[in-house]
Amino acid sequence: MNDDGLKLTTYFGERDRSGSRLLADALLDVYGRREIHSSLLLRGIEGFGFRHQLHSDMLLSLSEDLPVVSVAVDTRQRIESVLPDVLALKRKGLLTLERARILSGDMAPAQLPEELHEATKLTLYVGRQERIGRVPAFVAICDLLHQRGVAGATALLGVDGTSHGRRERARFFARNAEVPMMVIAVGSGERIAQALPGLGGLMRAPTATLERVRVCKRDGQLLDTPHPLPSTDERGLALWQKLMIFSSENARHGDRPLHRALVRALRRDSETRGATTVRGVWGFHGDHPPHGDRLLQRHRHVPTVTIVIDTPQRIGRAFAIVDRLTAETGLVTSEMVPAATALNGDERHGGVRLARHRF
Repeated sequence: MNDDGLKLTTYFGERDRSGSRLLADALLDVYGRREIHSSLLLRGIEGFGFRHQLHSDMLLSLSEDLPVVSVAVDTRQRIESVLPDVLALKRKGLLTLERARILSGDMAPAQLPEELHEATKLTLYVGRQERIGRVPAFVAICDLLHQRGVAGATALLGVDGTSHGRRERARFFARNAEVPMMVIAVGSGERIAQALPGLGGLMRAPTATLERVRVCKRDGQLLDTPHPLPSTDERGLALWQKLMIFSSENARHGDRPLHRALVRALRRDSETRGATTVRGVWGFHGDHPPHGDRLLQRHRHVPTVTIVIDTPQRIGRAFAIVDRLTAETGLVTSEMVPAATALNGDERHGGVRLARHRF
Protein backbone atom coordinates (compact mmCIF):
# COMPACT_ATOMS: atom_id res chain seq x y z
CA MET A 1 0.00 0.00 0.00
CA ASN A 2 1.18 3.51 -0.89
CA ASP A 3 -1.69 5.79 -0.01
CA ASP A 4 -2.70 9.11 1.52
CA GLY A 5 -3.40 8.61 5.19
CA LEU A 6 -4.12 10.47 8.39
CA LYS A 7 -2.45 10.27 11.79
CA LEU A 8 -4.73 10.84 14.78
CA THR A 9 -2.83 11.69 17.99
CA THR A 10 -4.26 12.34 21.45
CA TYR A 11 -2.46 13.73 24.51
CA PHE A 12 -4.01 13.24 27.95
CA GLY A 13 -3.32 11.90 31.47
CA GLU A 14 -3.10 8.23 32.37
CA ARG A 15 -5.76 8.66 35.08
CA ASP A 16 -8.22 10.51 32.83
CA ARG A 17 -11.54 8.72 32.56
CA SER A 18 -14.36 8.43 30.09
CA GLY A 19 -17.40 7.63 32.16
CA SER A 20 -16.52 4.73 34.45
CA ARG A 21 -13.50 3.59 32.39
CA LEU A 22 -9.96 4.81 31.97
CA LEU A 23 -9.77 6.93 28.83
CA ALA A 24 -6.74 5.00 27.54
CA ASP A 25 -8.65 1.69 27.66
CA ALA A 26 -11.76 3.19 26.07
CA LEU A 27 -9.74 4.81 23.28
CA LEU A 28 -7.75 1.69 22.41
CA ASP A 29 -10.94 -0.35 22.51
CA VAL A 30 -12.27 1.91 19.76
CA TYR A 31 -9.15 1.37 17.64
CA GLY A 32 -9.27 -2.38 18.21
CA ARG A 33 -12.98 -2.66 17.47
CA ARG A 34 -12.64 -0.61 14.28
CA GLU A 35 -9.48 -2.57 13.30
CA ILE A 36 -7.32 0.52 12.79
CA HIS A 37 -4.22 -0.58 10.89
CA SER A 38 -1.57 0.74 13.32
CA SER A 39 -1.99 2.36 16.72
CA LEU A 40 -0.15 2.46 20.00
CA LEU A 41 -0.21 3.99 23.46
CA LEU A 42 2.95 5.61 24.82
CA ARG A 43 3.54 6.45 28.50
CA GLY A 44 5.26 9.76 29.13
CA ILE A 45 7.78 10.50 31.86
CA GLU A 46 7.18 14.23 32.32
CA GLY A 47 4.92 16.99 31.12
CA PHE A 48 2.27 19.58 31.80
CA GLY A 49 -1.06 20.53 30.28
CA PHE A 50 -3.31 23.55 29.90
CA ARG A 51 -3.35 24.27 33.64
CA HIS A 52 0.46 24.08 33.80
CA GLN A 53 0.45 21.43 36.53
CA LEU A 54 3.70 19.45 36.35
CA HIS A 55 3.62 15.66 36.27
CA SER A 56 6.91 13.77 36.51
CA ASP A 57 8.14 10.26 37.26
CA MET A 58 10.92 11.78 39.37
CA LEU A 59 8.82 12.24 42.49
CA LEU A 60 5.99 10.08 43.83
CA SER A 61 3.74 13.07 44.46
CA LEU A 62 4.09 14.23 40.84
CA SER A 63 3.85 10.81 39.17
CA GLU A 64 0.24 9.96 40.00
CA ASP A 65 -1.08 11.11 36.61
CA LEU A 66 1.72 10.93 34.05
CA PRO A 67 1.06 12.07 30.47
CA VAL A 68 0.20 9.50 27.82
CA VAL A 69 0.12 9.76 24.05
CA SER A 70 -1.92 7.62 21.67
CA VAL A 71 -1.23 7.46 17.92
CA ALA A 72 -3.50 5.91 15.29
CA VAL A 73 -2.61 5.66 11.58
CA ASP A 74 -4.71 4.45 8.69
CA THR A 75 -6.15 5.61 5.39
CA ARG A 76 -7.96 8.93 5.31
CA GLN A 77 -11.34 7.22 4.97
CA ARG A 78 -10.84 4.88 7.93
CA ILE A 79 -9.49 7.57 10.27
CA GLU A 80 -12.33 9.94 9.35
CA SER A 81 -14.83 7.15 10.00
CA VAL A 82 -13.45 6.52 13.50
CA LEU A 83 -13.36 10.20 14.49
CA PRO A 84 -16.98 10.36 15.72
CA ASP A 85 -16.32 7.47 18.14
CA VAL A 86 -13.15 9.16 19.43
CA LEU A 87 -14.76 12.57 19.83
CA ALA A 88 -17.72 10.95 21.63
CA LEU A 89 -15.42 9.96 24.51
CA LYS A 90 -15.71 12.54 27.29
CA ARG A 91 -12.17 13.66 27.87
CA LYS A 92 -9.65 16.40 28.49
CA GLY A 93 -6.42 16.96 26.59
CA LEU A 94 -5.39 17.64 23.02
CA LEU A 95 -6.28 15.87 19.78
CA THR A 96 -4.47 16.46 16.48
CA LEU A 97 -5.00 15.22 12.95
CA GLU A 98 -2.09 15.27 10.50
CA ARG A 99 -1.52 14.17 6.93
CA ALA A 100 0.79 11.19 6.40
CA ARG A 101 1.84 9.04 3.45
CA ILE A 102 1.33 5.36 4.33
CA LEU A 103 3.73 2.72 3.01
CA SER A 104 3.42 -1.01 3.57
CA GLY A 105 4.59 -4.15 1.87
CA ASP A 106 7.22 -3.56 -0.79
CA MET A 107 8.91 -0.18 -0.15
CA ALA A 108 11.10 -0.23 -3.25
CA PRO A 109 11.54 1.66 -5.45
CA ALA A 110 10.99 4.78 -3.31
CA GLN A 111 9.17 7.69 -4.92
CA LEU A 112 8.59 10.47 -2.40
CA PRO A 113 5.98 13.14 -3.08
CA GLU A 114 7.57 16.42 -4.10
CA GLU A 115 6.70 18.13 -0.80
CA LEU A 116 8.64 15.47 1.15
CA HIS A 117 12.00 16.13 -0.50
CA GLU A 118 13.03 18.99 1.81
CA ALA A 119 13.03 17.11 5.12
CA THR A 120 11.07 14.00 6.03
CA LYS A 121 9.90 12.26 9.18
CA LEU A 122 9.72 8.50 8.72
CA THR A 123 7.84 6.44 11.32
CA LEU A 124 8.05 2.66 11.24
CA TYR A 125 5.71 0.40 13.22
CA VAL A 126 7.09 -2.94 14.45
CA GLY A 127 6.39 -5.55 17.12
CA ARG A 128 8.10 -5.28 20.49
CA GLN A 129 9.84 -8.64 20.18
CA GLU A 130 10.13 -8.66 16.39
CA ARG A 131 13.65 -9.62 15.32
CA ILE A 132 15.78 -9.16 12.25
CA GLY A 133 18.40 -11.86 12.24
CA ARG A 134 19.73 -12.09 15.79
CA VAL A 135 18.92 -8.56 16.93
CA PRO A 136 15.67 -6.74 17.80
CA ALA A 137 14.04 -5.13 14.78
CA PHE A 138 14.26 -1.62 16.26
CA VAL A 139 18.03 -2.01 16.76
CA ALA A 140 18.56 -3.19 13.16
CA ILE A 141 16.39 -0.34 11.86
CA CYS A 142 18.34 2.31 13.79
CA ASP A 143 21.66 0.82 12.62
CA LEU A 144 20.60 0.98 8.97
CA LEU A 145 19.29 4.55 9.31
CA HIS A 146 22.52 5.64 10.99
CA GLN A 147 24.57 4.04 8.19
CA ARG A 148 22.49 5.93 5.62
CA GLY A 149 23.28 9.26 7.27
CA VAL A 150 19.77 10.03 8.55
CA ALA A 151 19.80 12.88 11.09
CA GLY A 152 18.30 10.89 13.95
CA ALA A 153 16.01 8.04 15.02
CA THR A 154 14.28 7.08 18.28
CA ALA A 155 12.54 3.80 19.16
CA LEU A 156 9.51 4.22 21.45
CA LEU A 157 7.90 1.33 23.30
CA GLY A 158 4.11 0.98 23.20
CA VAL A 159 2.07 -0.62 25.99
CA ASP A 160 -1.12 -1.14 23.98
CA GLY A 161 -2.29 -0.76 20.40
CA THR A 162 -3.23 -2.43 17.15
CA SER A 163 -0.96 -4.09 14.60
CA HIS A 164 -2.38 -4.71 11.12
CA GLY A 165 -5.82 -4.14 12.64
CA ARG A 166 -5.47 -6.60 15.53
CA ARG A 167 -5.43 -5.45 19.18
CA GLU A 168 -2.17 -6.23 20.99
CA ARG A 169 -1.91 -5.28 24.66
CA ALA A 170 1.08 -5.76 26.98
CA ARG A 171 0.42 -8.17 29.86
CA PHE A 172 2.40 -9.52 32.79
CA PHE A 173 3.89 -13.00 32.34
CA ALA A 174 3.52 -12.80 28.56
CA ARG A 175 6.07 -12.53 25.77
CA ASN A 176 4.22 -9.52 24.30
CA ALA A 177 5.92 -10.16 20.98
CA GLU A 178 3.38 -8.29 18.83
CA VAL A 179 2.73 -5.32 21.13
CA PRO A 180 3.47 -2.38 18.81
CA MET A 181 6.32 0.05 19.07
CA MET A 182 7.45 2.81 16.72
CA VAL A 183 10.74 4.11 15.37
CA ILE A 184 10.68 7.83 14.47
CA ALA A 185 13.45 8.96 12.09
CA VAL A 186 14.19 12.42 10.71
CA GLY A 187 16.39 13.24 7.72
CA SER A 188 16.57 14.75 4.28
CA GLY A 189 14.07 13.40 1.79
CA GLU A 190 16.91 12.04 -0.33
CA ARG A 191 18.48 10.04 2.50
CA ILE A 192 15.12 8.71 3.70
CA ALA A 193 14.30 7.63 0.13
CA GLN A 194 17.63 5.81 -0.12
CA ALA A 195 16.98 4.00 3.16
CA LEU A 196 13.46 2.79 2.34
CA PRO A 197 14.37 -0.14 0.06
CA GLY A 198 16.81 -1.49 2.65
CA LEU A 199 14.22 -1.16 5.40
CA GLY A 200 11.63 -2.92 3.27
CA GLY A 201 14.08 -5.76 2.72
CA LEU A 202 14.79 -6.10 6.45
CA MET A 203 11.21 -6.25 7.71
CA ARG A 204 8.77 -9.08 7.11
CA ALA A 205 5.59 -6.94 7.16
CA PRO A 206 6.72 -3.30 7.08
CA THR A 207 4.36 -0.42 7.79
CA ALA A 208 5.60 3.16 7.69
CA THR A 209 4.41 6.73 7.35
CA LEU A 210 6.11 9.74 5.76
CA GLU A 211 5.50 13.33 6.87
CA ARG A 212 7.06 16.66 5.93
CA VAL A 213 9.07 18.41 8.68
CA ARG A 214 11.62 21.19 9.06
CA VAL A 215 14.94 20.47 10.79
CA CYS A 216 15.64 23.55 12.93
CA LYS A 217 18.67 22.47 14.99
CA ARG A 218 21.17 19.63 15.00
CA ASP A 219 23.85 19.18 17.67
CA GLY A 220 23.52 22.78 18.79
CA GLN A 221 23.74 24.29 15.30
CA LEU A 222 20.83 26.51 14.30
CA LEU A 223 19.75 25.52 10.78
CA ASP A 224 16.34 27.17 10.53
CA THR A 225 13.46 28.46 12.63
CA PRO A 226 9.79 27.47 12.61
CA HIS A 227 8.28 29.38 9.71
CA PRO A 228 5.72 32.01 10.73
CA LEU A 229 2.17 30.90 10.01
CA PRO A 230 -1.16 32.69 10.25
CA SER A 231 -3.37 31.67 13.14
CA THR A 232 -6.00 30.33 10.70
CA ASP A 233 -6.05 28.96 7.17
CA GLU A 234 -7.98 30.38 4.22
CA ARG A 235 -11.18 28.75 5.53
CA GLY A 236 -10.83 30.29 8.98
CA LEU A 237 -9.79 27.02 10.65
CA ALA A 238 -7.09 27.10 13.31
CA LEU A 239 -3.50 26.21 12.38
CA TRP A 240 -1.17 24.77 15.00
CA GLN A 241 2.54 23.92 14.99
CA LYS A 242 4.54 21.16 16.62
CA LEU A 243 8.10 21.13 17.94
CA MET A 244 9.87 17.82 18.59
CA ILE A 245 13.15 17.84 20.52
CA PHE A 246 15.16 14.62 20.25
CA SER A 247 17.78 14.26 22.95
CA SER A 248 19.33 11.72 25.32
CA GLU A 249 18.74 10.88 28.97
CA ASN A 250 22.33 11.79 29.78
CA ALA A 251 22.30 15.15 27.94
CA ARG A 252 22.20 17.91 30.53
CA HIS A 253 21.45 21.59 30.90
CA GLY A 254 22.86 22.88 34.15
CA ASP A 255 22.08 20.44 36.95
CA ARG A 256 19.15 18.74 35.17
CA PRO A 257 18.72 16.35 32.26
CA LEU A 258 18.01 18.41 29.16
CA HIS A 259 14.48 17.06 28.61
CA ARG A 260 13.45 17.91 32.17
CA ALA A 261 15.01 21.37 31.93
CA LEU A 262 13.04 21.94 28.72
CA VAL A 263 9.69 21.01 30.25
CA ARG A 264 10.29 23.15 33.34
CA ALA A 265 11.52 26.17 31.37
CA LEU A 266 8.54 25.99 28.98
CA ARG A 267 6.17 25.70 31.93
CA ARG A 268 7.79 28.60 33.80
CA ASP A 269 8.76 31.06 31.07
CA SER A 270 6.23 30.64 28.24
CA GLU A 271 2.49 30.61 27.64
CA THR A 272 2.76 27.18 26.03
CA ARG A 273 -0.35 25.13 26.76
CA GLY A 274 1.51 21.88 27.24
CA ALA A 275 4.60 19.72 26.68
CA THR A 276 5.14 15.97 26.92
CA THR A 277 8.35 13.95 27.14
CA VAL A 278 8.48 10.25 26.29
CA ARG A 279 11.47 8.00 26.90
CA GLY A 280 12.85 5.82 24.13
CA VAL A 281 14.61 2.48 24.39
CA TRP A 282 17.14 2.91 21.56
CA GLY A 283 18.22 5.49 19.02
CA PHE A 284 20.66 8.17 17.92
CA HIS A 285 20.87 11.75 16.72
CA GLY A 286 23.62 13.44 14.74
CA ASP A 287 26.86 11.55 14.37
CA HIS A 288 26.48 9.72 17.68
CA PRO A 289 26.18 5.93 17.22
CA PRO A 290 22.88 4.22 18.13
CA HIS A 291 22.61 3.63 21.86
CA GLY A 292 20.26 2.57 24.65
CA ASP A 293 20.25 0.89 28.03
CA ARG A 294 22.83 -1.82 28.55
CA LEU A 295 23.85 -4.00 31.46
CA LEU A 296 26.46 -2.66 33.88
CA GLN A 297 25.80 0.98 32.96
CA ARG A 298 26.21 3.54 35.71
CA HIS A 299 23.78 6.03 34.13
CA ARG A 300 20.83 5.66 31.77
CA HIS A 301 21.76 6.29 28.16
CA VAL A 302 18.44 6.18 26.33
CA PRO A 303 16.95 8.74 23.93
CA THR A 304 14.08 11.06 24.81
CA VAL A 305 11.55 13.00 22.73
CA THR A 306 9.84 16.17 23.98
CA ILE A 307 6.73 17.29 22.07
CA VAL A 308 5.27 20.80 22.15
CA ILE A 309 2.07 21.68 20.21
CA ASP A 310 0.48 25.12 20.19
CA THR A 311 -0.56 28.04 18.02
CA PRO A 312 2.12 29.48 15.70
CA GLN A 313 2.51 32.58 17.88
CA ARG A 314 3.10 30.58 21.05
CA ILE A 315 5.40 28.13 19.25
CA GLY A 316 7.55 31.07 18.12
CA ARG A 317 8.04 32.13 21.73
CA ALA A 318 8.58 28.53 22.88
CA PHE A 319 11.24 27.99 20.22
CA ALA A 320 13.33 30.82 21.69
CA ILE A 321 13.47 28.82 24.95
CA VAL A 322 14.20 25.56 23.14
CA ASP A 323 16.95 27.24 21.11
CA ARG A 324 18.63 28.54 24.27
CA LEU A 325 18.57 25.19 26.07
CA THR A 326 19.75 23.15 23.06
CA ALA A 327 22.86 25.25 22.46
CA GLU A 328 25.12 22.19 22.56
CA THR A 329 23.09 19.10 21.71
CA GLY A 330 19.78 17.78 20.43
CA LEU A 331 17.80 17.52 17.21
CA VAL A 332 14.88 19.96 16.90
CA THR A 333 12.17 19.78 14.23
CA SER A 334 9.03 21.77 13.50
CA GLU A 335 5.95 20.95 11.45
CA MET A 336 2.50 22.29 10.77
CA VAL A 337 -0.53 20.66 12.40
CA PRO A 338 -3.49 21.44 10.12
CA ALA A 339 -6.20 20.47 12.62
CA ALA A 340 -6.31 20.29 16.39
CA THR A 341 -8.88 20.26 19.16
CA ALA A 342 -7.84 21.31 22.67
CA LEU A 343 -10.30 20.30 25.37
CA ASN A 344 -10.31 21.29 29.02
CA GLY A 345 -13.53 20.40 30.75
CA ASP A 346 -16.32 21.95 28.69
CA GLU A 347 -14.10 24.58 27.06
CA ARG A 348 -12.57 24.64 23.59
CA HIS A 349 -9.32 26.51 23.09
CA GLY A 350 -8.54 27.36 19.47
CA GLY A 351 -9.72 23.99 18.22
CA VAL A 352 -11.79 22.88 15.24
CA ARG A 353 -14.45 20.23 14.90
CA LEU A 354 -12.38 17.55 13.24
CA ALA A 355 -15.30 15.36 12.23
CA ARG A 356 -16.41 18.07 9.81
CA HIS A 357 -12.95 18.96 8.55
CA ARG A 358 -11.72 17.69 5.19
CA PHE A 359 -8.22 17.99 3.80
